[in-house]
Amino acid sequence: MSSRARLLVIGAGPAGLSAAAAAAEQGMQVTVLDEFTEPGGRMPGQYHEQGRKGWWVGKHVADELIARCRELGVDIRCGVAVHGMEYTTTWGIFTSCGLFTADYVLLATGAAEIPVPLEGWTLPGVMSIGAAQVLTNVHYVKPGERGIIVGMNVLSMAIARELSVAGVKIAAITLPCTNPLAGAAASPTASAKLLLRLAGLAPAAWMRIGGRLAAALRMEGLIARCYPHNGFRLWDIPIRLRTAVLSVNGSDRVESVTLVRVAPDGSPIPGSEHDEPADFVALSGGLYPLAELAAVAGCKFAYSPELGGHVPLHSERMETPLQGLYVAGNITGIESGLVAMAQGRLAAASITHAAGLAGADGERRVQEAIREVHAVRENALIQFHPGITGARAQLYRQWEQTSGRAY
Repeated sequence: MSSRARLLVIGAGPAGLSAAAAAAEQGMQVTVLDEFTEPGGRMPGQYHEQGRKGWWVGKHVADELIARCRELGVDIRCGVAVHGMEYTTTWGIFTSCGLFTADYVLLATGAAEIPVPLEGWTLPGVMSIGAAQVLTNVHYVKPGERGIIVGMNVLSMAIARELSVAGVKIAAITLPCTNPLAGAAASPTASAKLLLRLAGLAPAAWMRIGGRLAAALRMEGLIARCYPHNGFRLWDIPIRLRTAVLSVNGSDRVESVTLVRVAPDGSPIPGSEHDEPADFVALSGGLYPLAELAAVAGCKFAYSPELGGHVPLHSERMETPLQGLYVAGNITGIESGLVAMAQGRLAAASITHAAGLAGADGERRVQEAIREVHAVRENALIQFHPGITGARAQLYRQWEQTSGRAY
């Protein structure tokens, strides 16, 4: 074990492990650091249907990546928190286990959940949707017997499906109540637009076809106005687009939630309040790029709502304007695990090419990896935000203008 590496990868999730394996295959010495106790990131808790391809099981994918990294001699160190980094002639990485140095650094730190504050959210039994996923799929512990999910987005819909398959009772998926922090998440019209984008996940063919048609015709406003207050069931879960949570109730734990019907603009309808029994509440505000280390390193940022917020400025090759610093995965914009893995392989191709390890095939490998990322993105079953492709193209143009480099 050494604190010196040719490539240091921060983050042992899908992007980081994929990059580590691909770089090690080219003969690069690689160390991976992660603050969690086990490698794999959020993959062990994820699984979803891919149409005719069957189920994508994140734990199996993570196990395969971890085994491949160890087979190639990648040094994976977990339980190591990184709190600083700076570049002199090499990168110095300051951690809870001392100083690491590397010629190249890949930030694959992933994303974090956006909090959804509401009255009563400090009661035991209120958790993020990601925490409910980890409890159920990683630790095999039910978050409760009957729960409410607050927030309609890609994350909540995907995890609601996982919880349902695992036998967890979801009483309803609702909106948060209108407040300064909820923003568009409290709007039935905005949520209807998102649901239409998720039509490909619907269990019935008529739902998938109808959803795509309605999305093409931009019918979200009409749907929000005509949507029944009691909602409809998807995977036997009530989707209540015209209902919001006013408060979570209980003395020393969650006992119920107070629901209220809302108008198409999200405003509560007076006199429609009622209590719904529940023993857990999962809050889902979506995800944002976890990019603090890029800021500490001195990387420039760009803001893009389509990518989930502020992201480090980087090229299509996943390099930042800083010498030897690369990024991959959700730190570059919120997308699926499959896209993160493809980005990790692209970052590895760029790094090994820059290090002179890929020989005459270096540029060809980079171009092939870029095409792979495009293909995976185009074939993605769902996207967290619309307009990702255009937002990335704009980001890459900004990087070229700022760095003065173009390929």
